[in-house]
Formats: sequence, structure tokens, C-alpha cells
Amino acid sequence: MSDGAKPSNDFWSRWSGVSLARRLLFAAAIWGLLVLVGGAFALSAIYRAQTLALLDEDLSQALIRMTREVGYVEDRVVTNNSGEIFAGDSRYTIPLSGRYWVVQAVNDEGERAGDLRSGSMWDGAVPLSDTVFEKALQAPGVTFHANDVGPADEPVRVAAKAIRLGNRDTPLVMIVAADRTPSNVAARQFRNLLIGTMIALFGGIFAAMWAGINFSLRPLKRVRKHIAEIREGTRTQLATDYPQEVRPLTGELNKLLEHNKDVVERARTHVGNLAHALKTPLAVLRNEASGETQLDDVVRRQTEAMHGNVEHYLKRARAAARAGTLGARTEVMPVLEGLSRLFNRLHQDKTVTVTGGAQAVFRGEAQDFEEMMGNLMDNACKWAARNVDVVVEGGQGDQELVLRVSDDGPGLTEEQRVGALQRGVRLDETTPGTGLGLSIVTELVELHKGTLELGDSLTGGLFVELRFPAR
Repeated sequence: MSDGAKPSNDFWSRWSGVSLARRLLFAAAIWGLLVLVGGAFALSAIYRAQTLALLDEDLSQALIRMTREVGYVEDRVVTNNSGEIFAGDSRYTIPLSGRYWVVQAVNDEGERAGDLRSGSMWDGAVPLSDTVFEKALQAPGVTFHANDVGPADEPVRVAAKAIRLGNRDTPLVMIVAADRTPSNVAARQFRNLLIGTMIALFGGIFAAMWAGINFSLRPLKRVRKHIAEIREGTRTQLATDYPQEVRPLTGELNKLLEHNKDVVERARTHVGNLAHALKTPLAVLRNEASGETQLDDVVRRQTEAMHGNVEHYLKRARAAARAGTLGARTEVMPVLEGLSRLFNRLHQDKTVTVTGGAQAVFRGEAQDFEEMMGNLMDNACKWAARNVDVVVEGGQGDQELVLRVSDDGPGLTEEQRVGALQRGVRLDETTPGTGLGLSIVTELVELHKGTLELGDSLTGGLFVELRFPAR
């Protein structure tokens, strides 16, 4: 794959994680902007064209009136009755007023000759390009419109038409012009008003779309909430009163939950059956090897090892089945308080105290939690000089659960900590035990997606910290 393709893939991978609500809002916003902006420009263009058409119509009517009021005497252009064209209309008499008329004479060569003009023209150039002038001469009687520059350098709209009067050999070109500035300003004001209106309309539409999308996606939020409650153990199945489009999904999820429950139950049954099937033959072998011969000794040691392995892997299998169960939850403090009372009775010369975590919850079954904490507290009591402290933090809502067990015993070196976590390793052969305690705890912690850390306690003994993520 070339380097140029990577940004595109990264873009689509990031886009795939965007929420449905944002996708719908983004698509609706883009489409709404295109429609509203396109509509604004289209309406603005239509208004400008309409304004220009009205101005052209006004200039065409002015040309008709002008044609009626123009005459000639001996090839000299005059006005009828020697009066002013557009008499009474002051716009054509005030210099540079924005309204102009010109009667342009044409010589025998078809070039411009003298002209008769309104007072408003003053001494400015005739606002008619040579191109339009030639078109008017080629099609007498036809009105041509064009944009040009007026005597005051303002944009003007021009209407021109060539006519023939009496026995005059050459035509006259009638020209009327009007300042386009007022119509341009009106078009610009209309465009600005239209854009403002469209922006306000888009804001209202966007808010309505946001509210509608949130309302439409509310069932999915309910599904997410109910799944979280199932994971926390406060609900066993999803509700059935979802909209028709969501109901197939929730039905399949409920079937999956039932299947998961059945699988776990079957696994527990198989584990129990296997335990009974193996324990009886091992017990028979131990009883038969009660003599004092070397063979009896070998059989006893091997059956003990086999018994330990069977117990270990059966516990691990049961723990794995329980760890995969959705909705399992255990109140932390009742279990820890029960364990502390037990170890205070078993080790009357030691004091076990439990603090914190009044509302803490372990996302798993009580049997797994008891086995983990029981092993840790038992080890701490065996090695403590006097005190064992258990501290609980978090474990509520979206908080991770943190459990710390520390003692005031001799502690462990770095090498001893590594060995203590290995299965079957006993750091002190004089202390009762199988060497499976911490390894079992480690495996249970991993099954529940947690972490285990060993360190030095403030009192000089061993410090064990367990962390379980909020699910």
C-alpha cells in the first residue's frame, strides 16, 4: 500500500467510530447548508434579474417616449415644438443625476457625428460602446440593452435603438441610460437579508433535527443502560417494549444471555462430575499405598501430586466459567468482614483490620472473591508479626476496585516475589501449605481482567495490591 493511501484509511477508521447521532447531524447539516446556501444564491440571482428586467422595461418605455418627441429641420436634430425631451422630468436636467438621454447622429460612413443630449449628461462621454452602437445600426427599430459606465463613472444600464426620421439619409441612435447603483444596492440588501434569514432558518432546522435524532435514538440509549445493568447484576434480561426496529436486536441479545447462562451451568456440571470421577480413584490409590515399601512411598507422593494438580485445574476451570458470567456481582465488605473474623479466631495472636469500601462491589462471583482474598489474608496472617491491614478503595459505579493487603512481617526480596507467584513454589518448607495460594490468586485476578502487584508495606512486611477495572 502506498503512503498516499494511509491518510484516507486513517480518516475512515476514525469516522467509523463516530456516533450515529453525529453522523446523522453531520449529513443533515451538510445537506441543509447546500440547500439553503444554493437557495439563497438562486433567489438573490432571480431578484437581481427581476430588478434588471424592470429597469430595462423602464428604459424601453423612455425610448418610445423619446422617439415621439424627436424631430429634425434641414438635417438638424431638434425636439418637437422646440421643447425639451422629457419636459418636466428634473432627473434629465440636473447634472450627473443618474438619468441621461442622447440623440446620436450618424454620418454617411456610419460613424458617430454630432449629438443632442440631456442637461444631466453635462460634458461626459456618451455611455454606449461601439459594439452596441454597431448592433443598433444593423437592426433599426430593435432595442438593445447593455451595461456601461456613466458620466460620473457610475455603473449605468443603457438602452439604445436606431431610427430613421422623414427624408433623413442617415439614421439616429436614441440612447437612454440610468444609474444602476440603486438597483445594485437593493439587490445587495435583499441578498444580505436572505442570507440572514437562511442562517436563522438553518439554526432552527438544525436544532429541530438534533432534538428529533436524540428522541429517535433514545431506545438505543435504553438498550445500553439495560446492558450495563445486566453486567452489574441488577437486571437479568433486556426489556421487550422497544420500538419495532430495535426489537430484533434486543431479542437476539436476550437469547445470547440465555445461551451464556446455559453454557456456564453445563461447564459447572461437567467440572463437578470430573472432580468426583477423579477423586475416588486417587483416594483408592492412597489407601492401597499404606505400606512402608518404596513403591508405596512413590505411589503416595505421586497421588498427592496428582490430587494437587486436579484440585488446581478444577478450581481454575470453575473460576473461568464463573468469570465469563454476565451480571455477577459481590458486595466486598461482607466477605472481607467474614474473613477477618475467621482469621482473627484462627490466629489469635494476630489482628486483622478491614477499612474503607463501604459500598464497594466486585464484578464477579463471591466464591472467586473469597478465594483470592482468603489466600492473601491467610498468607499475611502466617507471616505477620502482629498486624494485617486490608484497605478497600473505589468499586462504585465507574470506579475501579483497589484492594491492598499488608502485614508487618519480614517481607520478600525481589527474587522471592517472582518465585512466590509461581505455581507450587514454597519459600518456607516449615510453614504449612501447598505453594498454590498466590499462583491461584494470580490466575483468578487475570481471569477477571485485574492486576496484582507485590511491594514493601510501610510496616516493613509484604504489600499486595489488586486492581480490577470498572466494567
